[in-house]
Amino acid sequence: MGGHPLRDLVLSSEPPVTTAAEGLLGRRERMLLAALAAVLAVVLFALRGGLQPAAPLEQLARQSLDLPVALADGRPTLVEFYADWCEACRAMAPAMAAMERQHHDQIDVVLLNVDNPRWQPEIDRYDVNGIPQLELFDANGTAIGRSLGARSAPELEALSTALISQAPLPQLAGVGSLSSLDPAGALAAAASMAGPRSHG
Repeated sequence: MGGHPLRDLVLSSEPPVTTAAEGLLGRRERMLLAALAAVLAVVLFALRGGLQPAAPLEQLARQSLDLPVALADGRPTLVEFYADWCEACRAMAPAMAAMERQHHDQIDVVLLNVDNPRWQPEIDRYDVNGIPQLELFDANGTAIGRSLGARSAPELEALSTALISQAPLPQLAGVGSLSSLDPAGALAAAASMAGPRSHG
């Protein structure tokens, strides 16, 4: 019994029929691949720091005021020149963050990254040649002192307390007051106590 050639051709060109089990297996594979892709995306996000809070140094830098605003708002200002790669800056960051939180309404903390060309005029103006370097300003925005090298939490507290209360700066190695008559002499004395490239 022979078949009709055209009908046989049409029947042979139809797509193969898949069973319910084969269709379900394809759907499971697609769902598994989608789940695996989602897990990989979450892992990559976590590895890039997306699930972790920013480190204290990055948090401080992001929330700090612009320097002209800080110097004009009637509060004393502590400016830190830093770099992301500076271990001393990173080690000092939690103490800086704690000090900023404690005295948030009494003192401004400004961070300027020495690797950002935007701050080159300030780097030149304040003779930054090592980090961390702190520039200390009174409530009128007048530069009154400088601190070279890393500072501990008690030292940062002493500096901020002196700024807030308008008291003389504490006697710490690497800290010098600026005189309106001879700022270079005060800076030379501070620099002789601790090398600016010592990184604390």
